[in-house]
Amino acid sequence: MKRFHWSEFALWGVAIIAIALAAGPAFARGDAPSVERGRYVAQIAGCNDCHTAGYAMSGGKVPESEWLKGDALGWNGPWGTTYAPNLRLFMANMTEDGWVNFAQTTPLRPPMPWFALRDMSDADRRSLYRFIRSLGAPGAPAPAYLPPGQTPKGPFVQFPAPPK
Repeated sequence: MKRFHWSEFALWGVAIIAIALAAGPAFARGDAPSVERGRYVAQIAGCNDCHTAGYAMSGGKVPESEWLKGDALGWNGPWGTTYAPNLRLFMANMTEDGWVNFAQTTPLRPPMPWFALRDMSDADRRSLYRFIRSLGAPGAPAPAYLPPGQTPKGPFVQFPAPPK
């Protein structure tokens, strides 16, 4: 049986620390991008509340196989009518880096809390991307945006005009 000298253990320790430091703060915190972390982020950030039909009304009792396929419920206000898009389709042809850039820099129409995406860590944005891409078949698109003055044909939530 080979005996190891303390200097060999020290060398391995230095190598492990160097790898951890090179991986950055996400590695040190234990929150490197992952599909599981993305599932968690989608749940706590409320992504399913709008982007999964029936999720909020059922208390989250929608099978994961139906998550983030968008919704036909419109959100109408002074900006027009927005629909929560099918995120599976939205990300189907987007790279991870493209998503991170989009999420950091693109303001979106109400009621999307785009500032929550902007304020997430890169690791969380990457995890969210990986989770959404892992969900499988993308499904159908949600209805298209309607400009102000057009009445939606399907169900919608009406927001009041902002106070003056």
